[in-house]
Amino acid sequence: MGLFGNLFKKKEVLPPFDLGRLKSDMHSHLIPGIDDGAQNMDQTIAMLAKFESLGYKKVVTTPHIMTDSFPNTRETILTGLEEVRKEIKKVGIEIEIEAAAEYYFDETLMPKIKNKELLTFGDNYVLIEFAFHSPPQYLDQLFFELKTHGYRPVIAHFERYLYYIGKIDKAEEWRSTGINIQINLNSLFGQYGPDVKKQAEKLIDAGQFDFVGTDCHRIEHLMMLEDHLSSPYLHKIGKYLVKNMVL
Repeated sequence: MGLFGNLFKKKEVLPPFDLGRLKSDMHSHLIPGIDDGAQNMDQTIAMLAKFESLGYKKVVTTPHIMTDSFPNTRETILTGLEEVRKEIKKVGIEIEIEAAAEYYFDETLMPKIKNKELLTFGDNYVLIEFAFHSPPQYLDQLFFELKTHGYRPVIAHFERYLYYIGKIDKAEEWRSTGINIQINLNSLFGQYGPDVKKQAEKLIDAGQFDFVGTDCHRIEHLMMLEDHLSSPYLHKIGKYLVKNMVL
């Protein structure tokens, strides 16, 4: 084939990736009215129905716990979870739903760790997020306390922290000490911009991740995922034994 033949060669279109292979989603905001996710039960039910139609068998929803914005507690989250479970039973949705939390690293987190009051998922995993624009201080102390108290940290959407963009050595370093890295699936499709997309791709190319999550706040996030099921990077994720599979 000549030069122009190669130039205009059709790009291979991959088949849709089967999200059922992941089994579980472990980052979402589905409990109505308690954070910036679902605002009412109808939205919650619509999202759970979409998760089910995409092939997921289980969802671990993780409402924000942030002192200033969303001062949720175990009680608000678990009470909300029970309401959602009642409703999905009523409407005949069969997907399994559990709840943990997405803990923002602020001054209230250390006491919660020491009191062993964190909501966990799977094998004592805890989802932690940081500020997006300025690097967190006292991380060594945070990780030490979490591990000492038997928790297994999962860093939410590592690819979105602007101060790590362009490098993944921090992810490699943390993973070598037993800290888990989570990637948002829609980062791969440009939801948070081109730099975040490249960072997510870099993590996957290097195999430096443990979990993937939708970080679903509204149904449009799941529709975006559905629109990109033929993404080569979803197929790359499928080559790894991501920890979603064993939750």
